[in-house]
Amino acid sequence: MAMQPGNQSGPELIGNSENMRKVRDIIKHVADTGLNIVIIGETGVGKEVVAQNLYKASNRCGKPFLKVNCAALPEGLLESELYGYERGAFTGADRKRKGKFELASGGVLFLDEIGDMPIALQSKLLHVLQSGEFSPLGSEKEVKTDSWVIAATNHNLEADIQAKKFREDLFYRLNTIKISITPLRDRPEDIPLLIEYYLDRYSRQFNSKSFVMPTDEEIGRLQSHPWPGNVRELQNALKRILVSQSWDEIITELSSNPLPEPELASLGPNEARPGAGSMGTIRFEGENSIHHPEFSLKKFKKEAADRVERQVISHVLDKTNWNRSKAAKILKVSYKTLLYKISALNITPHG
Repeated sequence: MAMQPGNQSGPELIGNSENMRKVRDIIKHVADTGLNIVIIGETGVGKEVVAQNLYKASNRCGKPFLKVNCAALPEGLLESELYGYERGAFTGADRKRKGKFELASGGVLFLDEIGDMPIALQSKLLHVLQSGEFSPLGSEKEVKTDSWVIAATNHNLEADIQAKKFREDLFYRLNTIKISITPLRDRPEDIPLLIEYYLDRYSRQFNSKSFVMPTDEEIGRLQSHPWPGNVRELQNALKRILVSQSWDEIITELSSNPLPEPELASLGPNEARPGAGSMGTIRFEGENSIHHPEFSLKKFKKEAADRVERQVISHVLDKTNWNRSKAAKILKVSYKTLLYKISALNITPHG
């Protein structure tokens, strides 16, 4: 996305939890420093919203805000997207093109999913951050840039450094200021405020003049949901509620999603997992009791479908070494859909 000069609007940071107050305080103190910032948090917590708020609070507001998703592009395209290229630099380069570093000069370059940047490109990024200069592909000329780099990731970068997947020197260059965003499940007090904000926003967006407000019991059920997709999952749920006008239906649908199985985390990559090669055995006890209020064929049908999707997606991701672009092509789904599935089904490497 790109915020054009003069466009100072953007999403608000909603919430009164301790974490949200701390995030707003950091933004206030560092927005005009130009220091490199890395935003850490799970998928869907609002890392881009924090980046946009840093931009709005800074003296660069009104200059370009450009985003590059480092996970969405293969290595060659990502390099040309960041640094641009000269005509004839490679097959198909029929004209000169400026890269995002040059276009964002004076403004903000938001590097989303920085943890997925190929290791081969990380050294060039480090050089740009250190010198403020880079060479477009096919050129020997150095181009100066004054872009403020804000990075974001859902990775544990320290663990990636140990696994030789992320350069330690780049980490310390980016990590001048670190902003950590807590998962929504750990700040349930923010959920009523988020519901109020997004209901108002979406009702105007969808021209929905009337909608049913949630009861205290319904808000309580939403606060107890684990929200694996975080704020993004809540946003999608509220859109469905506006369409269906049924809080109970959507909340029941949310609660029917199977939670991650704790025992899977301790299994090695070659060990058997429950349900592998079959649908597994359903135990009719606890929440699966026939006397449980949420017991229904629809619930078990969705659990079975999610289980199969999780197994298939995990298998393809493992076989492609977690190359999401390649996996999306094999599964014949869009890259965006695959990322949503990975988040919604809580799929992790060997998990």
